[in-house]
Amino acid sequence: MSAGKVVERLVLLGSKGGPAIRPGGPWPSSSLLEIGGRTIVVDCGLGVTRALTDAGISLKALDLVFVTHLHSDHVLELGPLIHTAWTAGLATPVTVYGPPGTGRYWRHFCETMEFDIDIRIVDEGRLDIRGLVSVEEFGEGSVVEEGGLTVTALRVDHPPVTDCFALRFEHGGTSVAFSADTAFFPPLAEFARSADILVHEAMLEEGVERLVARTGNGARLREHLFASHSLAEEAGRIASDAGVKRLVLNHLIPADDPAIGDADWVAAVRKTWPGDLTIARDGLVVQLSGAKAARGEETA
Repeated sequence: MSAGKVVERLVLLGSKGGPAIRPGGPWPSSSLLEIGGRTIVVDCGLGVTRALTDAGISLKALDLVFVTHLHSDHVLELGPLIHTAWTAGLATPVTVYGPPGTGRYWRHFCETMEFDIDIRIVDEGRLDIRGLVSVEEFGEGSVVEEGGLTVTALRVDHPPVTDCFALRFEHGGTSVAFSADTAFFPPLAEFARSADILVHEAMLEEGVERLVARTGNGARLREHLFASHSLAEEAGRIASDAGVKRLVLNHLIPADDPAIGDADWVAAVRKTWPGDLTIARDGLVVQLSGAKAARGEETA
């Protein structure tokens, strides 16, 4: 961020739903939100550290990290992200907000890395990473109120995970809501009411059969997907009911099927959402001013 200029943007660092990665495909869930002078990471799927640097973020600027739930495609790289930032020179506090169990994850990560942490403190003169990081576990309701930034959480429907939370960030009249992983959940519309951007997960029914066929646990995985995730047209229904300014389809299932392109996502969501629309891809930037997208914006 250049001196005197406050950048406000959303960067979709990882756009696919689920933990598997395939050659040439997108990376799992993570987003960067720069708002009110804060550098905020939302979810830490595999690849988040490199994606942040590719987005021009100095890892030493890591500030706030939010985890919506503890599925691996949202939390797997939380520890490695912070540790890598520390080795890059991080010397300022980082606060991690996550559901119950996040603190246990962090403690165990530090125990696993104890040899490396201790030797770097002695050999390289680093501050103790365990003293730089604080973990705040949250539930539904108010999460953060500081410096004009407010963050609230809504428990959503993502069985069998019970502690899964949509998040809404607000600062200076700008608001961005993240659905997290959820089945169609009507209360989310009120939670996202009039937001500048709603980032909502999305699934295409026609791609599910091919997806489950190649993962090897077909029927059971199919059952999970339809019980725990939203179809694209259901995401559009939430956006319409909420009256948001822009809908961003993210956490795409499937995200790496060569037979499915942006036009398929658009056709599905246009059944219920006529407004401004962005289909996620890794590295895509959405400016918060006017909620305009860049780098491959979908404006159909």
